[in-house]
Amino acid sequence: MEIGVYTFADIGSHPITKQTISPHQRMLNVMEEIEVADQLGLDVFALGEHHRPDYLISAPTVVLGAAAVKTKKIRLSSAVTVLSSDDPVRVFQQFAEIDLLSGGRAEIMAGRGSFIESFPLFGYKLDDYDELFSEKLEMLLQLSRNEIFSWNGKHTQTINKRGVYPRPYQKEIPIWIGVGGTPESVVRAAEHGLPMALAIIGGLPARFVAYVQLYRDVYAKAGHDITQMQLSINSHTYIADDAQQARDEFYPPYSDVMNRIGRERGWPPGTREQFDASTGPQGALLVGSVQEVIDKILYQHELFGHTRFLAQMSLGAMPHDRILHSMELLGTKVAPEVRKYVTQKV
Repeated sequence: MEIGVYTFADIGSHPITKQTISPHQRMLNVMEEIEVADQLGLDVFALGEHHRPDYLISAPTVVLGAAAVKTKKIRLSSAVTVLSSDDPVRVFQQFAEIDLLSGGRAEIMAGRGSFIESFPLFGYKLDDYDELFSEKLEMLLQLSRNEIFSWNGKHTQTINKRGVYPRPYQKEIPIWIGVGGTPESVVRAAEHGLPMALAIIGGLPARFVAYVQLYRDVYAKAGHDITQMQLSINSHTYIADDAQQARDEFYPPYSDVMNRIGRERGWPPGTREQFDASTGPQGALLVGSVQEVIDKILYQHELFGHTRFLAQMSLGAMPHDRILHSMELLGTKVAPEVRKYVTQKV
């Protein structure tokens, strides 16, 4: 199993200490996190795209390009590229350049996005939310596989036998589909035979088993080789030397972020009791000691049989030194045990 980290590079003030970090310092911290992840032998580092004041990264390809020349082995991905409000040609070109800089380590995780700020910002209509993504994904896949291609667009430009350059270092840049739990997105990924990244950030992971089974069924029915299927589980994660320490340190920033988003969406505020329940053996939060996180990843592997796990650690205004320590525990303690178990099982 591949194990990695992803971040939205949150900006804000810690709800207890009130310590605030500048965008410049946050950017330096992100770069250090990527370098440390590479040094720890983690497999993937991914950056989310947002267009809000509480998140730093609006152009993940710029940061991934910088990371490409400062790292040696780790794969570099978005999480996600909001393809609906972007130009597939430019997305491909930017990731092709990351791929060249990194010697073939670029990936694209495409998604519709969980926030809507990019749509009015770039002149798109929310009424076209799903149609935009579907058309642009088809376009991205075609130009990725064909150096010279033609395209008759509705929401995109029309292209007549033109090439898109540069071409990447890899024969094809891997394109994953980020899914938040809608069956339509699952089916789309499966029909195309694309790897799927499933975000599980709340509730009981077991309820997502049906989505994974749908993915497998449609993937096979579409004629794709099931042995080549790739599935990632992406979850909020934080590891400390002691389980209670992990929960106490992670809860304030986590609660601050989730309740802020909840107010925007009309959700009731979460409680500490709900948080603690979610850190239990069958909950969605991988927050606790090294052994607890190992056990939970393996529990989810029994449920899903996934090939990749990505941890979102730097949620809210988590102190940078704590995130680095959590990453260290993930890379040196958790990942070796998980990989050993999965390898032995196979």
